Amino acid sequence: MERLHPLYTDIARPMRLNNPMGYVPHPLCQQAAAAVQRYIATKDEWQEELSRGKMFGVLVVEDERRQLGFLAAYSGLLAERNDWSYFVPAVFDFQQEDGYFKQEEAKISAINRQVEDLEHQPELLHARERLTRLRKDMEQEITSWKTKMEQAKRQRDERRQGPSCQEEELIRESQWMKAELKRKRQHHQQAIAAQEAAVNGLEEKIKRLRTQRKEMSDALQRWLFEHFMMRNALGQSQNLLQIFEGTSTPTPPSGSGECCAPKLFQYAFSHHLRPISIAEFWWGQSPVGEIREHLHFYPACRGKCLPILQYMLQGLDIEENHHEKPSQKEPEIEYEDEWLMVVRKPEGVLSVPGKVGEASVWSFVRSHCPEATGPLIVHRLDMATSGLLVIAKESSVHKNLQEQFKNREIQKTYVALLEREVDPTFPPCGRIHLPLSAMPTDRPRQKVDFEHGRQAVTDYTFITPDRIQLHPLTGRTHQLRVHCAHPKGIGIPIKGDTLYGTPADRLYLHAETLRFRHPVTQEMMAFTWKAEF
Repeated sequence: MERLHPLYTDIARPMRLNNPMGYVPHPLCQQAAAAVQRYIATKDEWQEELSRGKMFGVLVVEDERRQLGFLAAYSGLLAERNDWSYFVPAVFDFQQEDGYFKQEEAKISAINRQVEDLEHQPELLHARERLTRLRKDMEQEITSWKTKMEQAKRQRDERRQGPSCQEEELIRESQWMKAELKRKRQHHQQAIAAQEAAVNGLEEKIKRLRTQRKEMSDALQRWLFEHFMMRNALGQSQNLLQIFEGTSTPTPPSGSGECCAPKLFQYAFSHHLRPISIAEFWWGQSPVGEIREHLHFYPACRGKCLPILQYMLQGLDIEENHHEKPSQKEPEIEYEDEWLMVVRKPEGVLSVPGKVGEASVWSFVRSHCPEATGPLIVHRLDMATSGLLVIAKESSVHKNLQEQFKNREIQKTYVALLEREVDPTFPPCGRIHLPLSAMPTDRPRQKVDFEHGRQAVTDYTFITPDRIQLHPLTGRTHQLRVHCAHPKGIGIPIKGDTLYGTPADRLYLHAETLRFRHPVTQEMMAFTWKAEF
């Protein structure tokens, strides 16, 4: 097999396949990835495109004689092709120039051009400008007339105080001005309605084309998903629509089935190869907003790949997700009274229950205080983050504490250990403004998004060159992790950050101090739990 590359090594093979959604790269995968990276570096014609970044993957496999080798893949297209002989092929090749997909895509592109041409036709542009001008004229004249009416009313009120007041005349003047206002408004509204009809008439063809374009795009996407037939380890096959049916996103995200992991497993199962270990690495610059480092290993994406891989890997003995490994530690009570509680949450413990039966701070508090009537959890920490949490036993206390969070009255300070020391010229303290938004196809990963992101602000102070104190002024998901890792923030990931950095024995992020006003006694409460690292 041309795409099966030999792997000569005395490294011991793992007993179980690692979990593609969370793993520490096995030495076999590291050796295979190094071979792929050397090959990529020889391809000068790819380097300009690859400088913008692409995900590559390797799958170490055994053939039927237990000979060891590896497969390689890239996500999407590489240099507009999906058939480079060194890499496994696409699950479904829809890129043929004379194929159905390209033909339909060309028709949709033609409609796009028609829409753009119609949007810029002089007649429509002039009609829209006239409509805008008519609305502005109406607003100005009506506002001016209302000002005159107010002035006239004040004058009538003054005349009513005089000895020769003609009340009937004043009433007639008031009625006439009101009637004139109505006539002016009707006159403008008639002109505006006529112009709106003219604009709508010109826009009608655009609306029809947009509807046609959407229908064609939806049909083509469905056709594509139906032709992505994914094989699994049991020898079964389903298309993407069948695989995603019943999930939280029954319509597969665009690009599903084109990532590295599905391609690799598809080829392995189709050629009777047994998967041993998998890893994916990034080559090139980080995408705008995202955090990807050259040659770093990353898990498969959740939105597009998780449902597919859950189907494909049925019947295989797979390791647990190293990134979601629960801790055996239990929360501890730092402080408690009849209204609230402050809890020490260890790393690896959820704030609220996830899967049925999983331990969490919520379940710990519920078992400790079965009589509590409040919603309990006021704020959360990521599973991988340790630190202090305040818990409400009553609804009124919960509401009060949430208001304090909303008004930024509660102060939290975190400490983190970075992957490496900061450059000596980096400011020792400062404020980071990087708005964040979720990545729909790879939740819970966040990205920096200056256009649509929610405001996220963090103050920082370096304690040592690799130890930092963080004070979040907002409470966005993964705020501190992204603000540390992103080049426009600190530019160094927190040690052990499996999403934005490099895995370690834990995430070295700890909520060290917590300060708030007691909702009942009004006393200022302050707590500190020093990090264990």
